[in-house]
Amino acid sequence: MNPSISSAERLARIQLNAFLYLRADWLERLIEIFGSAQEILRQDAQTLAAQANLNPATAAKLLQAAFSVNPQEEWDKTAALGGHIYLPEDDEYPQSLRNCKEAPLAIYVLGKLPPEAHACAALVGTRKITPYGRRVARKLGEELAQCGVTVVSGLARGIDSECHAACVRLKKPTIAVIGTGIGRCYPAENRALEKALLEQGGAVISELPFHSPPNAFHFPRRNRIIAALSQPVVVIEGEVKSGALITAKLALEMGKDVLAVPGPIDSPQSGGPNMLIRQGAGVVTSVADILDYIPQESRFGLDPRFFERVEDTPVKPQETLSPRAKQVMEIIGTGSCSLDQVAEALQADVPETAGLLFELEVQGFLSCENGLYSKSKF
Repeated sequence: MNPSISSAERLARIQLNAFLYLRADWLERLIEIFGSAQEILRQDAQTLAAQANLNPATAAKLLQAAFSVNPQEEWDKTAALGGHIYLPEDDEYPQSLRNCKEAPLAIYVLGKLPPEAHACAALVGTRKITPYGRRVARKLGEELAQCGVTVVSGLARGIDSECHAACVRLKKPTIAVIGTGIGRCYPAENRALEKALLEQGGAVISELPFHSPPNAFHFPRRNRIIAALSQPVVVIEGEVKSGALITAKLALEMGKDVLAVPGPIDSPQSGGPNMLIRQGAGVVTSVADILDYIPQESRFGLDPRFFERVEDTPVKPQETLSPRAKQVMEIIGTGSCSLDQVAEALQADVPETAGLLFELEVQGFLSCENGLYSKSKF
């Protein structure tokens, strides 16, 4: 904690942070105008509106929200859970979050945040998860965790939960940025997952007051925190107008890399990722595609095996060919032959030879150029 900020000022910042209808950078601007959060709370609505160029109704609502929160109770309840409330001036406040345009005035943190240079990647997606999305979320979550990358997500149903659970199963840390206060768990069914996440060295983060409910507008706000903490941001599934696409948009505004997992063209839940790919997002077909976007300074300590790619084209299993097809391959060898040359060497008629050559070409063993067949290079 930064000792230059008095306890009274810290508590006043916690109160101001309770007003969720004004951008966080505007609240920072008010602090600059008045010199401190404490001074802001000493004003009446008319004075606050006049000096800060605010609508009088907005100024009144700001003060009403601030005084609806007991900051000492917020502090004590957070501490009782083993958590902390950090301000941007505190060393514990993540630098990546401090650097974003709308850094929260305060964040509530349960558990342990990773070191600043540590590799973190966001995996986000729909609550309406498909079997395909579930498989992908588990695979990417597990492999990133095994590699040493911390997965950041939102602890929502669907993709988020699968990604967090994949890390927990491997006893690896993961970060959940939630759209409620840390005194609640939403959805309630994830309470055990949240507990396990913390037991494995992960963290739960919220900018909302302790008992804040899961109001709809909280979730787009929390998405900017997910984006700020991560590089890159990966969208696994989501409709074209889903919350995951909001996270992607916010990430792009922050200069982050956005990647997407391609999906079936007839699945609405792959509509968002497929659209992002059309617009230029990186394509994820393996965990190595994600690791390519981890900053160089964050790669120390990561398992290098996961950066290696398996060849996209498997070795062609010639042992599965029929005896006659194998004969054709032996005849062609390392050179090239015409249909007639193969037929003569094979001592077969042209229709049979043409059929064999066609099959081998379709299967990828041979290629034909200017009427000459040779072994495929691809």
